Amino acid sequence: MKLITAIVKPYRLDEVKTALQEIGVHGLTVTEASGYGRQRGHTEVYRGAEYQVDLVPKVRIEVVVDDADTDTVIDAIVKAAHTGKIGDGKVWAMPVETVVRVRTGERGPDAL
Repeated sequence: MKLITAIVKPYRLDEVKTALQEIGVHGLTVTEASGYGRQRGHTEVYRGAEYQVDLVPKVRIEVVVDDADTDTVIDAIVKAAHTGKIGDGKVWAMPVETVVRVRTGERGPDAL
């Protein structure tokens, strides 16, 4: 099993959720996040004063999937989150040793 984590622009969340539903992903976790990458934030003007925004708002999406589904899920997220502009985000996968469904006690792939 793999934990797939994606950091994407907040306004692309609906597209990512729809893409994951279409390929059969049944659950995900979304967390508000902020940070920066190569874009190093940006400047904004508020009431005539210019200021630097160091941490850009993002959303963090986490999904646990079978190993066989990893590439399909990553491709769906990348395609749905892509705008072609700097700051589109990142996606990565990490191994998961154990998953337990709290309600039933099921373990492993049955708990997905």
